Amino acid sequence: MHSFYNIIVSIAWQFLKLIGLLNPKISLFVEGRKNTFDTLREHISPNDKIIWIHAASLGEYEQGLPVLEKLKREYPNHKTLLTFFSPSGYEVKKNSSPADITTYLPFDVKKNVIRFLDMVQPKLVIFIKYEIWPNYLTEIGKRDIPAILISARFKKDKIFFKSYGGFMRKALSNFSFIYVQDNHSKRLLNSININSVKIAGDTRLDRVSEILKQDNTLNFMDQFCQDTLCFIAGSTWPEDEKVLVDYINESTSKIKYVIAPHNIKPDHITSLKAAIEKSTLLYSELPKSIASETQVIIVDTIGLLTKIYSYGDIAYVGGGFATGLHNTLEPAVYGIPVIIGPRYKGFLEAEDLIELGGLLSISNKNEFFKITDKLIAEETMRKEIGQINTKYIIDNKGASIQIIKDIRTLL
Repeated sequence: MHSFYNIIVSIAWQFLKLIGLLNPKISLFVEGRKNTFDTLREHISPNDKIIWIHAASLGEYEQGLPVLEKLKREYPNHKTLLTFFSPSGYEVKKNSSPADITTYLPFDVKKNVIRFLDMVQPKLVIFIKYEIWPNYLTEIGKRDIPAILISARFKKDKIFFKSYGGFMRKALSNFSFIYVQDNHSKRLLNSININSVKIAGDTRLDRVSEILKQDNTLNFMDQFCQDTLCFIAGSTWPEDEKVLVDYINESTSKIKYVIAPHNIKPDHITSLKAAIEKSTLLYSELPKSIASETQVIIVDTIGLLTKIYSYGDIAYVGGGFATGLHNTLEPAVYGIPVIIGPRYKGFLEAEDLIELGGLLSISNKNEFFKITDKLIAEETMRKEIGQINTKYIIDNKGASIQIIKDIRTLL
């Protein structure tokens, strides 16, 4: 089966190179990797002690960031190498991550793997959540390099637990420790004789807790919100925006709205603004003085959302009507109620907070109108729901501390 995997991976890489000629995103994926080995050669010397952290994309990076930051403080004589699989992570963080070196991960082809590990010679490898690459892990195991997987979740329907998944189970066995988010994942791994497993929770809870300690002041938000109730809609997709725009247009509530779409391409931003009937400004076009009658700001840039949430009285997190729910912990940490769409299964924190009452799931426009009207009208309700979210994060943070404690035994 492993031989078959290698054939498929090799074919897939050639196929991606062809698609990249027509697709800009795939082109970034392919072209970006052409510079990886040059970057490594430029920044790594033979005497460097490298800690290698790998994330699929931006979400996994955020999960790994608390561990990365603690490693930087605790091991100042080591260099940190951060790799990404996806352009949506690398292109955002290539110049702004705290790692000493940031680059793409070469595709999981044997010759790439051997060349990469020969150049990096890592003292420790950290993969995040779902990043399990058989060739990398096999070679890591052969070289006796300590490796850990953090913030992982496993489900029964995945290949590891199938009769034909032996090569993937073998890949898992090369991890020194696997840190999972829940007991169900631990039981599944134990059932296939993977026993170096610890329940540590989700490192994102540590990440969002740190957000509270930073300066979240934004002058334009101070000027925009003032003493008015503010509704923040983050990482929205068109399916979310249809519901939001209808509400904004029909509601008589004199509250302020901020929409930070997932897609900030100009044509989408233009059509979104045109659909809103109330006074609306784009972040990129904000005047020095925002008129008091301005009721909506559309954020057509990235990197501000976590700070914008700090101004919210109510939040909506997008993706629950589309491809997958975005990060609900970022607004929840500020102790405000969070509304989401109907598709949240598989997101542990969302499942937990739905059950506790901190997240409110809606399935259609009417439900959104009803819940939002109630939250606007009832301050006590907003505060009680917000306190549920605050308590959940306080009670469940600390995963990165446990992970770092174990890393001390590996380095």
